[in-house]
Amino acid sequence: MKRVLLKLREAGVSVLPVAAIVLILSATPLVDFTGTEIAAFAVCAVFLVLGIGLFNLGADIAMTPMGGHIGGGLTKSKKIAVLLIVCFLMGMLITVAEPDLSVLADQVKTVMNSTLLIVTVGVGVGIFLLLAVLKIILRKDLSAMLMFFYMVLFALCALLIESGRSNFLAMCFDSGGVTTGPITVPFIMALGVGIATTIGGKNSNENSFGLVALCSIGPILAVIILSMTAPGELDYTVPTYTVASELGDFGGVLLATCREVVIALALIVAFFVILQLTVLKLPREKIIQIIIGIAYTFVGLVIFLTAVKVGFMPIGLKLGQMLAGNKALLAVFGLVLGMVVVLAEPAIHVLNKQVEEVTGGSVTKKEMLVALCLGVGLAIALSMIRIIYGFSVLYYLIPGYLLSLGLSFFVPKLYTAIAFDSGGVASGPLTSGFILPLAIGACSAIAPDAVLELAFGVVAMVAMIPLITIQALGFKAVMSQKARNRITMKRILSADDEQIIDFAWSDDNGK
Repeated sequence: MKRVLLKLREAGVSVLPVAAIVLILSATPLVDFTGTEIAAFAVCAVFLVLGIGLFNLGADIAMTPMGGHIGGGLTKSKKIAVLLIVCFLMGMLITVAEPDLSVLADQVKTVMNSTLLIVTVGVGVGIFLLLAVLKIILRKDLSAMLMFFYMVLFALCALLIESGRSNFLAMCFDSGGVTTGPITVPFIMALGVGIATTIGGKNSNENSFGLVALCSIGPILAVIILSMTAPGELDYTVPTYTVASELGDFGGVLLATCREVVIALALIVAFFVILQLTVLKLPREKIIQIIIGIAYTFVGLVIFLTAVKVGFMPIGLKLGQMLAGNKALLAVFGLVLGMVVVLAEPAIHVLNKQVEEVTGGSVTKKEMLVALCLGVGLAIALSMIRIIYGFSVLYYLIPGYLLSLGLSFFVPKLYTAIAFDSGGVASGPLTSGFILPLAIGACSAIAPDAVLELAFGVVAMVAMIPLITIQALGFKAVMSQKARNRITMKRILSADDEQIIDFAWSDDNGK
C-alpha cells in the first residue's frame, strides 16, 4: 500500500499542472466551456492520476522485469536466431496493440485504412527492433546507424513529395512517435538492458540504449512507403467527438479501451508464457510478482486511456478551436502546456529512472526531466507557429535532425543513445490524446483545408526536439569537464614544486 501511495503522489505531481492550466484558462473570457465539460475534465484528471500511478507501479514490478528476463534469458541460451525471431514478432504484435497507435489511426481513418496503417507500423517496428538487437549483439555504433537510416528516410520523403503526396508527410512522422507508448517502452528498454548486460563488455551501458530510437524510425519508413500507394489528394474530416458524446457512450468507450489493453497485454503475456516454459524457467515467486504487476498495469492503463478519451481529447479539440482566434496566445499556450504535459506521460518516468540507474547517477532524473520539459514546450510552440503560417513540417525536421545527428559527433555516445530514446518516449498517450486534438482544433479554425498537412506533425516535433536538448546537456557536460581540466593544468604549470605537492595532496583528499 505504501508503494501504491508513493506512485499516486508522483502521478499527482505530474498531472495537476496540466489540469490547473486548463481549469484556470476556463475561468477566463478566452474560452467558453460548459459546466459539464469542466466537471468532466476535472474528474478525468483525478482518474488520470490514479491510472498513471497504477501503471507506473505495474511497469516497475512486471513489464520491466519481463523485458529484462526475456532479453537476458534468450541471450544466455545462445539461440540468437530464436532471439531475433522473437524480437521481430514481439515488436510487431505489441505495436499493433499499442493504444497510442490506435488513437492516431482513429484520427486519420478518413484518409487511410486504420487496420492497414496499424499493421504497416507494426511491421516497421518489428524489423527495426530486430536491427536494434543485432546492434547490441554485434556492438555496432548507434550514431552511424541513425545517420544511415535518417538519410534513407529523407530520401524517401523526397520521393513522396515528387509523387504528389506531400500531404501525408506529417502523419508519416507522427507514426514514429506514437509507436513508443506506455506498453512498449518499459518492455523494449528492459529488453535492451537484459541483452546488453548479458553480453557484457565495457560499453554495455551504452549498448543498452538505442532500441527505442531505432524502433521510432521503422514506422516512418513503412508508412511513407504505404503513402506512396495512396491517392494524392483526399479530404480530411475533422473528428467530431465532444465531452457530451463521450459521456453518453461511456460504457462503449470503457469496453473498447478494455479490449485494446487486453489485446496488448495478452500478446506480451502469451510470448512470455511460451518463453517461460521453453527457455526462461523463472521461479514461482517471480512469476507471481509479474502476474500482480500485469494486473496493476491493466487497471492503470484502462483508467488512464478512458480518462484521456472521455475528458482530455474533446477538451483539447475545443480548446484549440477557441484559442485559434488569438494566434499569439495559441503559441504561448503551446509552450507552457508542452512544458508540463510531458510530466504526465507514464513512459517518461520509466525512462528517467532507468537512465539514472544505468548511468550511475551521472544523468539524474531531474536533469532529464528539465531538458525534456523545455524541449517539448518548444516543440509544441513551434508546431502552433507552423499552423498559423502554414508551412511544411520538413522546415523544422530536416534542420532539427541534421543538428541532432551533428551533435552526436561531439558528445559521449551514451548521451546520443539516451537522447534518441527520449524523443520517442516523450511523445506518449497524452501527446496523441490531448496535444494532437488541440492542434487539429486550432488548424480546423485557421486553415480548415490543410488539417492533415499542418495539424499533424506535432507528435513528430515532440519526438525530435528532445534529441537536441538532451545532447546539448551532454555537450555542456563535455565542455565543463574540458574547462575544469584546463584550469587544473594551468594551476599545475604555474605552480612551483611545493605548491604542486600541496595541490596534489589536497586533490587526493577531496578538498
